[in-house]
Amino acid sequence: MKQKAKEIRALTATCIQALGAGHIGGSLSIVDVLTVLYYKHMNVDPNNPKYEYRDRLVVSKGHAGPGVYATLAHKGYFDKEELLTLNKFGTNLPSHCDMNKTPGVDMTTGSLGQGISCALGMALGAKIRKSDEHIYVIIGDGESQEGQVWEAAMYAAQRKLDNFTVFLDYNKYQLDDSTDNINSLGDIYNKWNSFGFYTQSIDGNDIDEIDKAINNAKAYKGAPSAIILNTVKGKGISFVEAAGANNHSMPITKEDLAKALEELK
Repeated sequence: MKQKAKEIRALTATCIQALGAGHIGGSLSIVDVLTVLYYKHMNVDPNNPKYEYRDRLVVSKGHAGPGVYATLAHKGYFDKEELLTLNKFGTNLPSHCDMNKTPGVDMTTGSLGQGISCALGMALGAKIRKSDEHIYVIIGDGESQEGQVWEAAMYAAQRKLDNFTVFLDYNKYQLDDSTDNINSLGDIYNKWNSFGFYTQSIDGNDIDEIDKAINNAKAYKGAPSAIILNTVKGKGISFVEAAGANNHSMPITKEDLAKALEELK
């Protein structure tokens, strides 16, 4: 899976370079969790993306669409060549995730704070139908300043939705500065824990730690789970990592891409 994650990072960079610029930092930071989910844990079928009893993933931080698209293409939902159409006229790969356009995308997202509520509804629906699917959602740390996130958290705990796992991409940056400088999340582990979630805090760019945490979450009964992914924004490409807050959306030249692909060999 470590090799798959490298390949998905390369596809992500290629996708963004085809457009010239894009949301690369927050896409790269979640590649590892996307890899583990799609290649080990999620019950999905690229040949039948609307399979009724599939596990579902909502990427609430919808601007990370390029990382999601690269993962879906790598998994076989659509041809990798389609990645070169990112956000271009007539594309099926818009800047933010759109369930009506992209095979494998389970929810249209990008209006921050709303994705967790949509995922919560999916998890509740699965419980009502007595179905075994597990629902995952990835939220951002800047997004966690939205009140709707915590309204959804309260209700998920109230309903004891143990088929519901929240990943927080805790890369410590948001659009134009560090999260701490804009509106610190404080003790985010204890926040989720106090809201009634089975909470784990891990290295969110470590494949093995992610795998173990997901296993723990699936085994825990009677409460939803929160996994705090301590990640590096832009992980895997040195000059993107070094850009810090400036990598939220940044230009990628052909020369940059060549350097990135060399690093990811």
